[in-house]
Amino acid sequence: MSDNIYKPYLMTIAGIVDEAPGVRTLKLNFQDENEAAGFKYEVGQFGLYSAFGYGESTFCIASSPTRQGYIECTFRESGRVTKGLRELNVGDTIGFRGPYGNTFPVEQWEGKNLVFVAGGIALPPLRCVIWNCLDLRDKFGKLTVVYGAKTVDDLVYKTELDEWDERDDIETVFTVDPGGETDSWKGKIGFVPTVLEEASPSPDNSVALVCGPPIMIKFTLPVLEKLGFSPENIYTTLENRMKCGFGKCGRCNVGSTYVCKGGPVFTSAQLNNMPAEY
Repeated sequence: MSDNIYKPYLMTIAGIVDEAPGVRTLKLNFQDENEAAGFKYEVGQFGLYSAFGYGESTFCIASSPTRQGYIECTFRESGRVTKGLRELNVGDTIGFRGPYGNTFPVEQWEGKNLVFVAGGIALPPLRCVIWNCLDLRDKFGKLTVVYGAKTVDDLVYKTELDEWDERDDIETVFTVDPGGETDSWKGKIGFVPTVLEEASPSPDNSVALVCGPPIMIKFTLPVLEKLGFSPENIYTTLENRMKCGFGKCGRCNVGSTYVCKGGPVFTSAQLNNMPAEY
């Protein structure tokens, strides 16, 4: 990278997957081999992805660092920049700068059971951790994924969900909101917090990771605490608060915390000391 902290890496779109209505995953390769060789990131970090002529937006790095040579991002078209990203095709160039932010402390979780709770488009940050743990499967205890969306169509990574469901080394519970099911749907019907309480994962030697819309997180955290998870063992990511990546623009602040610098990964205990605006 140059001395200009805002100059992005140049990336080539190597693959595109349409995950759900308006939701797309891009597989990105570095155009410079030296930059590719020197690039490192950890689970939970994020970057800024730019469609030239439109601007840049922040998303997590959705792929696992155990899978080298490329990175992936998943986004929903919701504004000018994401519209510009969605108009690009395989072989086109986009910009990427990062990685930024802190990480999920997976090294500290070795030997522990992990419970992943996600809703809708918020699965990508946890997908990174899930694949990291599956690629290093012998380092962790029981893995449980509770994931839901409004409708069957809104579920992302459908092929990977099927793969996880077929594995015997990870437990999966998939759900859709009432009215969002199809005739062929074989999963649960209900909201994620309710389905999580029904699944009742054990808090013993366990860590929970939660990512979803703010309303889902609001109702999920009390369920986890009711099940016996301590606030120090519940992690989430405030990806929706990330802005410039450096904490310079000030738009990521929640109270005295700058999410771009102090986050995006926080424990529930840390959130309890932050203003409710998150």
